[in-house]
Amino acid sequence: MSTFFSYAVGVGSKNAKGEWLEVFYPAPVYQPQQAEVDALTKGLDYQGGKQLIELNEEILETLLANAEAAGLSAQVSALQTLKGSEQPRVLCLLSEDNAAESTPEAYLKLHLLSHRLVKPHGVDLSGIFAVLPNVAWTNQGAVDLEELPAKQLEARAKGELLQVTSVDKFPKMADYVVPSGVRIAATSRVRLGAYIGEGTTIMHEGFCNFNAGTAGTSMIEGRISAGVFVGKGSDLGGGCSTMGTLSGGGNIIISVGEESLIGANAGTGIPLGDRCIIESGLYITAGTKVVLIDDNKQQAGTVKARDLAGKSDLLFRRNSISGAIECLTNKSAVELNEALHAHN
Repeated sequence: MSTFFSYAVGVGSKNAKGEWLEVFYPAPVYQPQQAEVDALTKGLDYQGGKQLIELNEEILETLLANAEAAGLSAQVSALQTLKGSEQPRVLCLLSEDNAAESTPEAYLKLHLLSHRLVKPHGVDLSGIFAVLPNVAWTNQGAVDLEELPAKQLEARAKGELLQVTSVDKFPKMADYVVPSGVRIAATSRVRLGAYIGEGTTIMHEGFCNFNAGTAGTSMIEGRISAGVFVGKGSDLGGGCSTMGTLSGGGNIIISVGEESLIGANAGTGIPLGDRCIIESGLYITAGTKVVLIDDNKQQAGTVKARDLAGKSDLLFRRNSISGAIECLTNKSAVELNEALHAHN
């Protein structure tokens, strides 16, 4: 049977011009059967392909009846809750995964990532920056930047404070999705579109961008840049960094394998394999000259770090006497504190 890429029922907010600012999708659906989509959209003006259907009460009732008949319990629950809402409601239908052309579409793709329905690089995010508006994120929701001064004055006139927590294209993930089995000490440091695997702990200085994240059971006290995926059991130390494809302008996809460690204030600009260590304070980039140390602790040549990309069981360190960056076989795997992750 043929499959559909994704659909979701959502509720969001618009500016005074009727333009979408953001959309919340409580139960996005990934790769449903085409028959399910046909049953859901029966009697609606859906012509196939990519379409946004805004839900007035009449359309919502039709959609609700269809969802009940098809046994789509998650959609039934969402639609029942949205009945009578004055907020703009939408059904976003994407038959294929291609470049985003609207704000609701972009938000659906970000939700798919944070709901763990797709992993980083598993969905086409091209065009997303063009369709995501820059928004003031406040204690009263998303506010159009042009409308912000008037709303701030209105709040002050009532003796209230409109608190602006950020001005950004991406909201914090926890306002839309809180995945099961995770700890996030500072929710503002994880953007919607992050994939946070079960068992992950993100401490106060940890950060995770969109289209990036962890497979699970990781301790994150450093930065996971856009496009970077961290394998299970790996540890990113305080203040460390991973170079995303956006930051360097390159097209190498940076990743960290399983049971690896990037020390405090260290970083990597190459993909790391499993059971690798970069010592504290050492930043490895693709062009870094690395001295190879063999099992007899003798120099075995010099390579650029890119030649070691993706290889496992490596230890990167700086020689404290010569200052040379060295690489030798790492005989010990990183073992995270099991007790720390046992109660997420």
